[in-house]
Amino acid sequence: MSTTVTTSTPPSAYPTLLSPIQAGPLTLRNRVMMGSMHTGFEERTRDLPKLAAYLARRAEGGAALLVTGGYAPNVEGWLLPGGSMMASKRMADNHRRVTDAVHSHGAHVVLQLLHSGRYGYHPFIRSAETTQSPITPFKARRMSGFDVERTIRAYVRSAKLAKRAGYDGIEIMGSEGYLLNQFLARATNRRTDEWGGSARRRMSLPIEIVRRIRAEVGDDFMLQYRISLQDLVADGQTWDETEELAGRLVDAGVDLLNTGIGWHEARVPTIVTSVPRAAFAELSGRLKAAVDVPVCASNRINDPGVAEDILASGQADMVSLARQMLADPDFVLKARDGRADEINTCIACNQACLDHTFANKKVSCLVNPVAGRELELTPRPAATPQRVAVIGAGVAGLAFAEAAAVRGHHVEVFEASDAIGGQFRLAAAIPGKEEYGQTLRYFSRRLEVLGVPVHLGRRATADQLYDASAATSPDRSSADGAIADRADDGVTDTGPRVGATAVDDVAEPFDHIVYSAGVVPRIPEIPGIDHDSVIPYDDLLSGRRTAGARVAVIGAGGIGVDVAEYLTREPNQSLAEWRKSWGVVDPADAPGGLGAPQDEKPLREVHLLQRKESSIGKGLGKTTGWVHRAELKKAGVHKYVGVSYDRIDDEGLHITVDGESKVIGVDNIIVCTGQESDRSALGAGIEDPRIHVIGGADVAAELDAKRAIRQAVELAAELSK
Repeated sequence: MSTTVTTSTPPSAYPTLLSPIQAGPLTLRNRVMMGSMHTGFEERTRDLPKLAAYLARRAEGGAALLVTGGYAPNVEGWLLPGGSMMASKRMADNHRRVTDAVHSHGAHVVLQLLHSGRYGYHPFIRSAETTQSPITPFKARRMSGFDVERTIRAYVRSAKLAKRAGYDGIEIMGSEGYLLNQFLARATNRRTDEWGGSARRRMSLPIEIVRRIRAEVGDDFMLQYRISLQDLVADGQTWDETEELAGRLVDAGVDLLNTGIGWHEARVPTIVTSVPRAAFAELSGRLKAAVDVPVCASNRINDPGVAEDILASGQADMVSLARQMLADPDFVLKARDGRADEINTCIACNQACLDHTFANKKVSCLVNPVAGRELELTPRPAATPQRVAVIGAGVAGLAFAEAAAVRGHHVEVFEASDAIGGQFRLAAAIPGKEEYGQTLRYFSRRLEVLGVPVHLGRRATADQLYDASAATSPDRSSADGAIADRADDGVTDTGPRVGATAVDDVAEPFDHIVYSAGVVPRIPEIPGIDHDSVIPYDDLLSGRRTAGARVAVIGAGGIGVDVAEYLTREPNQSLAEWRKSWGVVDPADAPGGLGAPQDEKPLREVHLLQRKESSIGKGLGKTTGWVHRAELKKAGVHKYVGVSYDRIDDEGLHITVDGESKVIGVDNIIVCTGQESDRSALGAGIEDPRIHVIGGADVAAELDAKRAIRQAVELAAELSK
């Protein structure tokens, strides 16, 4: 088994997580690996300074071992035309700035070697067979025996170059359905030569690559292999095959086994927010018992307590955190220093990370837009600290307040309701999006630590905040003031309340006002829209109103889809329930660990309608939209497109679709037809340069938290110049 290094470390709530470990020739300072994520900075030499800053920031934050994004060993292995590759001495020498930056903070870094196989998005792709994956328009050509040998030599060359570049080792990507995984699975390898024909021969390519690399680089260079524990595709690997492969990899020279789950084409979610935390750690524990090198658990690990439980229970020797390291590079330091409640938790939304990757954009993070932009957005003290009032405590206002306070500005937040969060708080009520509440917990705690007063239940206007005496006594009897008195909407697990400082403590006008009052639902002009059966989506999700057994949802954008799931599913699904729902079974019982999903009875009968002719859910995120569409299908949601809304009355919702008039008899109609910017408290200062409108108050897009938080952080940086 793995060897633990004995050192004197201070007591901690996470003693195993923070203890050192030996991995081949490397002594790692703790058990946290920053897993590989392709950032978009790998392809061009001019972007290496950004890559270096990005990785160095995670090293500074305490991670012990960092893995780069994938680098192809040759042209056929590119992910994209002209993609990242480690194939020349010049490339290797350019990477010295990356490895030196990481080493300067006491961490180790390895280069991931990734051959895309049939997943490449270019016409040169090759694989074990002539096949086409469902995620690329290009068909892969079958590798000849000569091609296989040439590919092995390319891997060896890249490994030697990585050593020249100063990397402490390499990770060979053998998971997620890329080339080596394609050779391993019967689904994509039905060859009958020495590289196929039996499970053992299908393993020949990764084994030979490891064996030859070890012979060339020596024992002082770490070899890490990312092994697929559960392919989640038909005719994937069996568990016996996985265990045999692991043992043979270790015999060939692998020092550490990192783990992966699922192929990119699998129709089972593995990393979206609805997947329970540490859903696959049990399998890494089973592998750990079968080999004598460290095993690293991965997938949906975003909390130090969860990580400690995995390690202390013997399910793994290390944990791999990829997106969590985007969300908070100081994860390790905060856990070490007793500040785990200040960790900015990855909510697995994928909106600025994986969705960007698959759209060929630079990677960042919804909850931390500094990720990937360390050279321009890393907080620095403000040249002239300003007094800034924030109107609205949705995520835009909260993100600005935190980012500005870190830079030394004096910030106060005014929120009309009795709880922070705004639309994001409503999102946390959606089954499968419970993690969104962690973002509000983070902002709540951070503003408390930074001493930022948050005045709840106070509807301050921009005009009032120019005058300190007016700001202390807002008119709460006005029609606008009625909005301020809405009660806590019932979303749980958002952390402690904030706002210990009273509004009466405001002593002078503010230098700047950040207006982030968010949005209000758009109510369409439909005859009968004021009928008692009609419920705006915010009243439903806040718990102020409930829906009956049969419901129509008007509007099938992101909000409408979320509401349909809210109406049909129970929240806080257990791991066992999630597995049954998606057909995830033990890979010892079925190849690839893929079984038949078990139908669930939906909570309600739901009809989801939209005016557009396009298919419902088409505009949702690349890596998450298919999951939501699948959930709607499992719940038996009735879908209508190209609808005209005629009227609402006691009979229900009258519509015209495909030229035919019909009535949908329902108990309630939920309105999800978009939002309008709430500028009711902006006052007369809209053109004043001291007033900055951000978030939904600026653009009433479909709950675009990614844009809102990024805009807030960019504004804080701009005001600090």
